[in-house]
Amino acid sequence: MTSTDNSEHTVTPWEVKGYINYAKLTEQFGCDTIDGGLIKRFEQVTNVKAHTWLRRGLFFSNKDLGLILDDYEKGKQIYLYTGRGPSSEAMHLGHMVPFMFTKYLQDALDAILVIQMSDDEKFFFKGPSEGHPVTHYNRLAYENAKDIIACGFNPDKTYIFSNFKSCGGALYQNAVRVLNSVTGNRIRATYGLDLENTNGQLCWPSFQCAPAYSSSFPDILHPDGEYTEEHPDGPRDYVGPQIRCLVPMAIDQDPYFRMARDFADRNKSKGYLKPATIHSQFLVGLGGV
Repeated sequence: MTSTDNSEHTVTPWEVKGYINYAKLTEQFGCDTIDGGLIKRFEQVTNVKAHTWLRRGLFFSNKDLGLILDDYEKGKQIYLYTGRGPSSEAMHLGHMVPFMFTKYLQDALDAILVIQMSDDEKFFFKGPSEGHPVTHYNRLAYENAKDIIACGFNPDKTYIFSNFKSCGGALYQNAVRVLNSVTGNRIRATYGLDLENTNGQLCWPSFQCAPAYSSSFPDILHPDGEYTEEHPDGPRDYVGPQIRCLVPMAIDQDPYFRMARDFADRNKSKGYLKPATIHSQFLVGLGGV
């Protein structure tokens, strides 16, 4: 029998169990409910009918979606960021919900999209117990990317990257900045990780934060922006204004972006903008909770 006891649930980036009380979870994570007024504003600003999943509450919570709409209404560019930790040969319907909704958002907001395939994360958290090498999770990233591409994203405005193959340059610099701003105590309090976890697991959250800042992708998001002179080894650094990011995701991923928003708030004098988020509920399996 499916439990209706909503007093206890566990929701972390790596584990979801119990009957989820979404009202309680929204308050716990410090998010805002998506109400009829926000949905109506979305339709007015984008001139696109709200997605069924918005109207029926599957996407139920947000942070700063209104600021995304403000920027779009003013003609400012915004971009989307989502991701996939490849842990299976193929993705099931629950995995696909955020990507199908992201496709809708890309069309409605005419936005550039970056998709992080976090093959490194899955090696950190599953490699030791599953006994698979690094190459296994990198291969799964490419297999899962095929499922993601099938959603029909605009190929001229979509960048899908494997962390194993692409984490360098401006993206890595932002990851390092976040790494250097977060203490071990903060990681323990936010994610429940401690000194029994590996260095890879403790460091990983900073790598998920980094793509939420547009300066991580200067060639894609700021090709005509303001840059420094070339360094001796060739590349230049982007130093112009950043643009706001919207992250569609399941609610269990929110801790990463609370950390990303905190970093941006502490570094707003350097041009960082807090990423906005929009959260989906979980798709319950046929067996129930």
